[in-house]
Amino acid sequence: MAARILERWTTADPVLRILGTTTLVATLGRGVFLPMTTLYLSFVVHLPAAQIALVLGAGSVTSIVFSVIGGHLADRFSARRLSFVGLLVASLGLISYAAVSELIWALIVAVVESAALGIGFSSRGAIIGRAFAGEQRVRTRAIMQTITNVGIGVGTTVAAIPLAIGTPEAYRLSFAIAGVVVLLGQLPLLRLPARVDASPARDTAEPESETPPVVEGDDPAPEVLGEQAGRGARGAVGGRAPWRDPRYLLLSALSGVFAIQFAVQEMGLPLWVAHDTTAPRWIISVLLVLNTVIVVLFTVRLSKGSHKLRTAGRLTALAGGLMVVACVVYALAAGLPVVLACVVLVLASGVHAFAEVLSQAGGWGLSFELADQRRIGAYQGVFGTSFALGSAIGPALITVTAIALGMPGWLILAAVFLVAALGVTAIAERAARRDPAAA
Repeated sequence: MAARILERWTTADPVLRILGTTTLVATLGRGVFLPMTTLYLSFVVHLPAAQIALVLGAGSVTSIVFSVIGGHLADRFSARRLSFVGLLVASLGLISYAAVSELIWALIVAVVESAALGIGFSSRGAIIGRAFAGEQRVRTRAIMQTITNVGIGVGTTVAAIPLAIGTPEAYRLSFAIAGVVVLLGQLPLLRLPARVDASPARDTAEPESETPPVVEGDDPAPEVLGEQAGRGARGAVGGRAPWRDPRYLLLSALSGVFAIQFAVQEMGLPLWVAHDTTAPRWIISVLLVLNTVIVVLFTVRLSKGSHKLRTAGRLTALAGGLMVVACVVYALAAGLPVVLACVVLVLASGVHAFAEVLSQAGGWGLSFELADQRRIGAYQGVFGTSFALGSAIGPALITVTAIALGMPGWLILAAVFLVAALGVTAIAERAARRDPAAA
C-alpha cells in the first residue's frame, strides 16, 4: 500500500510531487525531534511537568493565532512563499532548541517556532484547496499524511540512538542536525506553480460550464482540478468569513479537542512511560514507529469517501470509540512487569493509531466541504487552529488528569475524546440532512 502511495506521489501532478518531497524531507527532521522534546526538557533542562506543559501550551496558543493569520494572508499573497518562509523560520527554531537551558528560553523558542509553523501549514492548506477539488482534496491530504508518517517514522527510528545514549550532547546534536534537514527540505516550495497562489483579479463569477465536470472515480487532469478548486477560491473577493460561520467554528473547536490525541503521543506517553511504568524509555520510539506504520498503511484506504458528510461523521464517531479503548489500555500499563507493560503499551498505541487515521479522514472531509469555497484559505487557516488548540490545552489537561491521577485521569481523557467525536458527528449529520447531495 505504501509503495503504491509513493508511486502515485512521484508520478503525480507537480503540486503534489513538490509538496510530497518537501514534506518527506522536513518530517525526517521532525521525526528526530518529536520523541526527544519532552524528555530533553525534563531530563536535560530539568523542567518539571507543569513547566513543560507551559512551554508546549504557549507554543500551541501562538500557533492558533498564526494559523488564522496565515490562512488570511494566503488569500491575499503568495501561499507558496508564505509556506516557505514559515517553515524556514520553524527549522531555525528547531535548531535553537539545542541552546535552551532554562524555562524562559524554552518559551521563546517554542513561541517563535510555533508561530512560523502556524503560517507555514495553514498556507499549505490553501495550496491544496486551490490545486484540487472534491474527493481529490481528501485523497491529497491522505497521501500527504502518509508521506508525513513515513518521514516521521524514519526520523523516530533515528531518534532511538540519542534516546539510548541519553547524554545532553546527544540530544543537542540531534536537534541541530534535524533542524538543518528541515531547512534544506523547504527549497522546492519555491518551484510550485503560480496557480496555487491567491489571484484577487480572477472573476469569481465565471460560469461553471467552462470547466468540465469531475466524475467520481475518474482521475481528472491536474489543471482541471486546479481550475475547479480555484474558481471562487482564489483571492478574498466575496464569500463568508469563517469567523461568521458558527457551524465551522464549532467543528474546528471540537476537532481541536480531539486533537489532544497528538499531545498524548508527544507529551503524555513519554512522561507516562518514564515515570509510571516499568517499560524502558526507548519503547517511546517503538510506539511512534508503530503509529507511523499503521498511518502509512491505512490513511489513504480508510479516508476514501470521507468527502461525503455522513461518512466523515461516522468515521469520527468510530475514532472516538477507539480513543476510549486506547486510554483505558494505556492506563493498564502502570505497575506491570517490564515485558507485559511493553506489550500493553504497544496494543494501546495500535488502537490509538487507528483512531488518529479515522479522525483525520473525517476532519479533512468536513473542513473542505463545510467551508465557503471563495474563502478557502481563511477557512483552512481557522481549521488549522484545531491542531494548535489540541496542542495548547492538551499538555495541561494531560498533566492534571492522566499524569496526576493515573487510571481515573485516563478515564476523564477518554470521556473528553468521546464527547468531542460525537459532537463532530452531530454536525456532519445535521449538514447532511440539509444537503442530501453532499451526504
